[in-house]
Amino acid sequence: MNRHPAFGVLLAAFGALVLTPDAMLMRLSQMDGFQMAAWRGLFMGSVMVLAWVLISRTRARDLAVLRTPAGLALVGCQFFNSMLFSLGIALAPAAVVLFGVAAVPVFAALLSWLLLGEVTRPATWVAIAAVFGGIGIAVLGGEADGLVLDARALIGALFGLGVALMLAMNFVMLRARPQLPILLVIGCGAWAAGLTGTVITGLDAMGNGQVWAMAVTGAVVLPVSFFALSSAARYTHAANVSLLMLLETVLGPLWVWAGVGERPTMMMALGGAIVVVSLAVYLLITGRRTGPRT
Repeated sequence: MNRHPAFGVLLAAFGALVLTPDAMLMRLSQMDGFQMAAWRGLFMGSVMVLAWVLISRTRARDLAVLRTPAGLALVGCQFFNSMLFSLGIALAPAAVVLFGVAAVPVFAALLSWLLLGEVTRPATWVAIAAVFGGIGIAVLGGEADGLVLDARALIGALFGLGVALMLAMNFVMLRARPQLPILLVIGCGAWAAGLTGTVITGLDAMGNGQVWAMAVTGAVVLPVSFFALSSAARYTHAANVSLLMLLETVLGPLWVWAGVGERPTMMMALGGAIVVVSLAVYLLITGRRTGPRT
């Protein structure tokens, strides 16, 4: 069935907006990183695998593909993605973590160059320099907004960049192996992170904090946003989806500020603005070059 050209853009915008309160809900849970990883992984994994059971018509083939090196690698990417994001949000300013996660497009371009042999344009290298420059400024934003290395912000930036690398690897592998069952492999990776977090946390401590917040983000926010963003890529250019995902980078810290009072410093705001603007320009340029001719 044909869709209006704006359908994919609107669907991606919906998915990105649904994702924006994720970090705030993690803060409201009052849990440590491993406990958050446990609940997020268990909820998200259960929803994704259940959706696979209900939707898939090739379950035997999907299970066989899951056991291949590519399938297991994608499970591993989701595992580290879940663990790093939870630990980053628990240990560091949420804004800086989200700035690091925003680097997904440039990591995807680099991995496509390394693994698929695709040409990396000069604009990609310029965007990489600008993104890392912006993150560097955010990391140098202490409480007094002076140029002092903020150790917590550095940890958050590194963890956020790790998440971006794992997400980029996901996208590149799915592009190279379109037969991979997305719901199943992502669900199994989330389960692996959830079980690991549970073992480290301990069953007796799993009830500490606000479990409802993890239930909302793990069972609703993550699956709904993931499904919407993944579906949007079928109706609009991938650059449009990546561009709209920057809404989380912009609105996520505002949700955290409104929800728990964690205000980004001026240096963090400046660094984040550099990251968002440079990525927006980069995605607009690459989208114009690779998009369909009108």
